[in-house]
Amino acid sequence: MNKYTLKLYVTGQTTRSQSAVANLRRTCEAALPGQYDLTIVDVLENPQLAEDNKILATPTLVRESPHPTRRIIGDLSDENKVLFGLGLRQNEEVALL
Repeated sequence: MNKYTLKLYVTGQTTRSQSAVANLRRTCEAALPGQYDLTIVDVLENPQLAEDNKILATPTLVRESPHPTRRIIGDLSDENKVLFGLGLRQNEEVALL
């Protein structure tokens, strides 16, 4: 079982930033309970870290491990796209029940 190392880059305590954090936590708790480490990076407080990691827009989620590294940009409200971006779904289509 792989442990996921995630970094979420946000800009301050805006509504969009808070929404991205809440959306990501909800998705990770449902799909990866106890299998992930999440670090929140505020680019206003750590601009050099954002620059070093070539973060051009926020919110941006970076899956650092397992490799390869993946990035998802946006508010992370679409759980299916987040799971696809994390490599937990094979495609973005949702099976209708």
